[in-house]
Amino acid sequence: MEALTISNKSVSWDDLSYLISSPGSLKISPQAKRLIKISNDTLQAILKKGQLVYGVNTGFGKLSSVTIDQSDIEQLQLNLVRSHAAGIGNPFNIGIVRVVMALKILTWSKGYSGVRPKLVNQLIAMLNKDIIPLIPSLGSVGASGDLAPLSHLACAMIGEGDVIYNGKTLNSKKALYSEKLKPVVLNAKEGLSLINGTQVSTALGVKALLEARNLLYSADIISALSVESSLSTRQVFNPSIHKLKKHRGQNISAKNIYNLLSGSKIVNSHKDCDKVQDPYCMRCIPHIHGTSWEVFSNTEKTINNEINSISDNPLIFPNESIRNSGHFHAEPVAQSLDSLSIAISEIGAISERRIHYIMKGADGNLPMFGAVNSGLESGYMIAHVTAASLASENKTLAHPSSIDSITTSGGQEDIVSMAPWAGRSCLKIIENVRKILAIELLVSGNINHRFHQKLLSSKSLKALILLLKQVKVLSMKDRVFSKDIEKVEDLLKKNKVFSIVNKINKVSRI
Repeated sequence: MEALTISNKSVSWDDLSYLISSPGSLKISPQAKRLIKISNDTLQAILKKGQLVYGVNTGFGKLSSVTIDQSDIEQLQLNLVRSHAAGIGNPFNIGIVRVVMALKILTWSKGYSGVRPKLVNQLIAMLNKDIIPLIPSLGSVGASGDLAPLSHLACAMIGEGDVIYNGKTLNSKKALYSEKLKPVVLNAKEGLSLINGTQVSTALGVKALLEARNLLYSADIISALSVESSLSTRQVFNPSIHKLKKHRGQNISAKNIYNLLSGSKIVNSHKDCDKVQDPYCMRCIPHIHGTSWEVFSNTEKTINNEINSISDNPLIFPNESIRNSGHFHAEPVAQSLDSLSIAISEIGAISERRIHYIMKGADGNLPMFGAVNSGLESGYMIAHVTAASLASENKTLAHPSSIDSITTSGGQEDIVSMAPWAGRSCLKIIENVRKILAIELLVSGNINHRFHQKLLSSKSLKALILLLKQVKVLSMKDRVFSKDIEKVEDLLKKNKVFSIVNKINKVSRI
C-alpha cells in the first residue's frame, strides 16, 4: 500500500485502519516538518528567557509548583517516562499500537507540541520498519493522556522498553540498532508530549469501528437469511413503508433486506398464508439495525474529530505563548465508544432472539431446534444457549464506562474518562456479537439445507449457502457444533460473508 502522508489534510479512521492488519508506511509532508521545527524553535526561545513552563522546567501534577534547574531538564523527562511506565496485563494487539504511533505523529505534525523533528523522525522510522513497542493493555483512565501505556511507547524509543520486531519480543535498543537507529535522548517537554494524549483510546476506537462496520454489514445479510429460513414475510421490509420514518439507517437496512430476499422461492412459497405478523425480532430488524448504523456513523464522526485534533499539554503557540488546557482528556472518545457498545450489543440481542424464534419452531413453521429427528436429536438447542450467554454478557459489558470516574494524581485528576475501558469492553462486545451472528448464520443456513432444499433461495443468499457448504458446516444430523461455529466466525472475521454477497447484491450503509 502507498505510504500515508501526514500533511494539513484531514485523516479518517479508515485511512489508518490498514495498520490494524499489517505493517504499513507513513511519511510526513514538508509543511508538517516545518511546523514541527517552528514549534520546537519557539519552545527553545521561551526557555532561553527563563520562563516557567509546566512539565518542562517544573514538576508534574500536584508537583507543578516545584521549579526544575536547567541542568536537570533532560533528567526530568527521563524520570517522567520511567516512573509512568506502570502498565500491566497482556499487551495490546500490535495493529492497535501501530495506530497509536501514527496518531502520535499526527498530533505532533500540527506544530503545537514543541518536540524536535528528531523525535518525530524516530517514531516514523520505528513504524515504517515495524519496530512495535510492547504496550501493556491495563493502566490508563483516559485522562491527562493515556499515561501508562504511552510511557511504554516512550520507553521503547529511548531503548529501555520491549518491542515486537520480526515476530519476536526483544529489548528495543537491540531492535533499534538492528535497523541502524539509536535510542533517543529526551529533551525539554518531549517525555511529557509522548505520554500526554488520547492516542491509545483513539486507536482502540479505530479498531472497534473497523470490526463493527464488518459486523453491521453482515448483520443485514444474516438476518435476511433468517427471515427466509423461518418463512417470515418479506413485505414488511418494503422501502415504501420505511420512507414514512425519517431515520436514514432504518431505510437503508430495510432496503438491504428487501433486496437480499428478492427472487426467493422460499419467501414466495408462503406469500398467501394467513399469518398476520411476525415477531419483532423479524419485523423490526430495520428499526434496530438501522439505529445501530446511525450510532456507528456518529461514533465515526467523533473518532475522526479526535484523530485530527491536537491532543497534548501544554500547547506551544507561535507567538511564544504557552497555554494549558485538558486536550488529553478522552471523554469524547469514551462516550462515543460507550454508544457504539450499546449499538453493537443490540445487534447481538436481536440476533439471539431470531435464533430463539427458530429454535421454538418459528410458530409451527419448522421442527423444534432445527432437528431432523426431534427428540432423538437436540439440533441447535445448546448452540442457542451459547448465543444467549454471550448476549447476556454484553448487557453487563455495555454499561457505560464514561459515567464512571475515579480520582487520581493526588486529586489533580479528579474526573477521568475511562475511555480505554470503553474501548476494550467495546471490542469484547464486538467479539461476542460476532460469535452470536456466527451461530445465527449456522442455524439459518442449516434450516435451509435441511428443510427448504426443494425451493431456491434468492440469488444473493444462495451464494451464502454455497459458502457455508464450501467450509463444510451444513449437516443433516447432530454432531459437535463448536467447530462449525468457529468456522463460520472465521468467515465473519475475514469479512467473507459480506464480500461474497456484495458481489451479487450491493449491501448499503448509512
